[in-house]
Amino acid sequence: MASCGGRNEPDWIKRVKSGGSVPPVGPDNCSYGWASPPGENFMVRGPEYLSTRNKIAGGQYLLKPIGFDWVKGSLKIGDVLNHPNSRVRKVLEEEFPTGDRPFVWAFNLQLPSKDNYSVIAYFTVSKPIQEGSLMDQFLKGDDAFRNSRLKLIANIVKGPWIVKKAMGEQAISLIGQTLSCKYCVTNNSLEIDVDVGSSMAASVIMHLALGYFTTMAVDIAFLIESQTESEFPEQILGAFRFSELNPASASSIELSTDASAGNLESSLPTRFWKSIGQGFSQYFHPGAQEGSSTSGSAHAN
Repeated sequence: MASCGGRNEPDWIKRVKSGGSVPPVGPDNCSYGWASPPGENFMVRGPEYLSTRNKIAGGQYLLKPIGFDWVKGSLKIGDVLNHPNSRVRKVLEEEFPTGDRPFVWAFNLQLPSKDNYSVIAYFTVSKPIQEGSLMDQFLKGDDAFRNSRLKLIANIVKGPWIVKKAMGEQAISLIGQTLSCKYCVTNNSLEIDVDVGSSMAASVIMHLALGYFTTMAVDIAFLIESQTESEFPEQILGAFRFSELNPASASSIELSTDASAGNLESSLPTRFWKSIGQGFSQYFHPGAQEGSSTSGSAHAN
């Protein structure tokens, strides 16, 4: 089971974990806060999926969860980790002044609302990335490859019937095929900004859900979809739970939507892979029924 705690965690992780406006809570606690739900909460494609279509419970995350933000701004919030106002970036700069910093992933769900809310979960690598693995291909690949593989699984743990009916108790989607995703890459980070409002259907559902956020608990997992026999079983990149979020508790942050001048193209220098190595030691659209093809579909299962 994934956990929010850890007595032996490095100080920088403790600072990132506790520095947001939403407190970390235990995975069995559905009151106000954020948590790391167990991987078993999500069903992923099993080792013989191509022949059996069988799924198995997800296991340990490939990434280590380190923090969560519930923020709002006058503009849509994006490219957070590359902005000087980012609290996570400030922690990394203070803890690692020489620049040899752990590699951080961020998943930023940009919610469609006039107040530009964002739910942001932060992770770091916890063990070496195997050459040629799906994660390796995802990091080195272009946006077209990423869009064809990035999958989201959303489970409503607690919420009103009307939202469960609209969204489904579990939604599975290749979000790069249904939502606009921006991949913000630097030497020390990969941030995925997911514009939930880029789909009319997802926008309608999210506008409905926002009205009930103070009573809801939602688990969200990200993974890279397995499509060939050698890639099975699927593994979860990272997952998080947010519970009973109050719009009034969102931290205000001003970030330019064009703060991407420091971003790199999908072809990354050697320093990129060296920075990943530092992390080893430092530590909506509801899915439709899956068809016979395992690649290129807009919806996943």
